[in-house]
Amino acid sequence: MKNKYLKSRDIMAQSKNVTFADIAKYTNFSKTTISRYFNDPNSLTVENQAIISDALEKLNYKENKVARILASGKTEFIGIIVPNLFLHYYSEILNQILSTYETFGYKFLVFVGNENEETERRYIQELLAYKIEGMIILSHTIPSIELASLQIPIVTIEREDRHVNSVNTDNYMGAIQATSLLARHNCDVLIHINTPTSEDIPAYDRIRGFKDFCEDNHLNHRIIIHEMERTHESASMHLRSILSELEQEYSGLKKGIFISNDTHANILLNLIVRKYGTLPDDFLIIGYDGSPVSKEAVIPISTVGQQIDKIAFEAVSLLVTQMDERKKRRPAPLREPVHKMITPVLIRRETTEDRD
Repeated sequence: MKNKYLKSRDIMAQSKNVTFADIAKYTNFSKTTISRYFNDPNSLTVENQAIISDALEKLNYKENKVARILASGKTEFIGIIVPNLFLHYYSEILNQILSTYETFGYKFLVFVGNENEETERRYIQELLAYKIEGMIILSHTIPSIELASLQIPIVTIEREDRHVNSVNTDNYMGAIQATSLLARHNCDVLIHINTPTSEDIPAYDRIRGFKDFCEDNHLNHRIIIHEMERTHESASMHLRSILSELEQEYSGLKKGIFISNDTHANILLNLIVRKYGTLPDDFLIIGYDGSPVSKEAVIPISTVGQQIDKIAFEAVSLLVTQMDERKKRRPAPLREPVHKMITPVLIRRETTEDRD
């Protein structure tokens, strides 16, 4: 009985340590052919790939990831740099990117740059040292021409993207959707609150779309550009000041407020509700992003949904396409960057609807 147990244990141990030589012996292929199956499967016929795949299953092969990385130089890692996790948009899009593992099989190394250019450069070098196969960049500090010079597949999201592949929202259309919704409620004044934004960043179109709609329709409007540090306390302080100014200047008027992101829209809403116990009828608020905080707010906030899940999926898909191309025997690099545009979706909730 004891000998039978030992024999069974030995068989189990062997099944956990199957080598390329074992697979080669089982299939009557050379070890070189087995290596090609793992590192360059397209170089084998479909029939031979199927034979080896069947052998792996029968031998209960457990892949040694470290050995594969050392042999092929391919880590199956993607690097991500986000500017911050204070804005709910970034935390949600990161969540959606990470969820693509089940579809694409790539793992992620994430750095938060905190909008510091030199810090992000160090992080990029750190990621390259880990032999990542591609990068997704959401931060704004490093010019796209510098990113393109890194000679690694890169996809950016909602940032300057002249020299790299990107996935963005149609921010101009989103701004028109938000502004027209407020206008349909016959507001006396329309107000857009944003942070300083460079014109070469896609999100600048939120300002441009608001301005164009108001001017084309001869609507009373105002654009407030205000720096907001990336903490709740700081944003609350600045928005409290803006709220006080709006109450004084537009007292008794119906104010339609379009805010550039859901995080700040939620903070402003909380300030108003704490002061009045509710959202008064002369305040209408719409945010931008479609992040979970808009739905979970004390009064659910209307927003322009960026379809964050779709943006994340398209960004990873575009990156994987480029990474797969580089693995081919004769890769065909893109002649010019690919820019994908995702259509936003207007989401109406209680902050722009009649509240009885």
